[in-house]
Amino acid sequence: MVLLILRKRRLAALALAVMAVGIGLLWLPQRQRQAAATLSAAQARPVVVLDAGHGGADGGAVSDSGVAESGINLAITQRLAEVLCFFGQPVVLTRTGTDALCGPEDVTLRQQKVSDTKNRVALVNSHSGARLISIHQNCLPGYPSVRGAQVFCNGVDGGQAMADCIQQALNSGVNVSGKESKRISDSIYLMKHASCPAALVECGFLSNREETELLQQPEYQIRIAAAIAAGYLQYCTNEGSL
Repeated sequence: MVLLILRKRRLAALALAVMAVGIGLLWLPQRQRQAAATLSAAQARPVVVLDAGHGGADGGAVSDSGVAESGINLAITQRLAEVLCFFGQPVVLTRTGTDALCGPEDVTLRQQKVSDTKNRVALVNSHSGARLISIHQNCLPGYPSVRGAQVFCNGVDGGQAMADCIQQALNSGVNVSGKESKRISDSIYLMKHASCPAALVECGFLSNREETELLQQPEYQIRIAAAIAAGYLQYCTNEGSL
């Protein structure tokens, strides 16, 4: 019990430190923020592939007020990249803009989705020993009171441990009530075919109006990014790869 309390306190302290860095980056001029996000980390460290879910014609989940998750996903992913780079972690983003990862030959929405997902898998698996963090938003239209961030993992060794660390940090820094990380369904193509430990973070519920408003605010996006970064860095510490 004492060890558990000490571990939670250490994680909370790490989350606060990471959040302080994230807030500082938020107020940097754009040129300096870009420089911070492109810091060259020691290549001995595993590459973190950050995936902003959806994009292009595929907006993902949409709130009843018309807010699509794809833009929120990208904003949080960019914040997360800046914080992780500041802490010396090598980062690769699957997308840096609003477009999906597909070509002009992909005409229909289905073709675009299939091509986009396969290209993301290829990018992730091209980095040996990588870790994947995929950012999404949840939506349960029939349950507007449900809220909070939850983490899902794939079945690759290390996936559950990474998801657990990120979930604990989100519970400490963001969630009103605690949630548990879970194994994701094999129906999620990216998570099933990624050959590395992978965590998919549902940062909140677009079916909850209050949370939808929060998710659009830069300060709240920083809180989420800081918690995810703190959890990931704790995982790296546990694995001896920090």
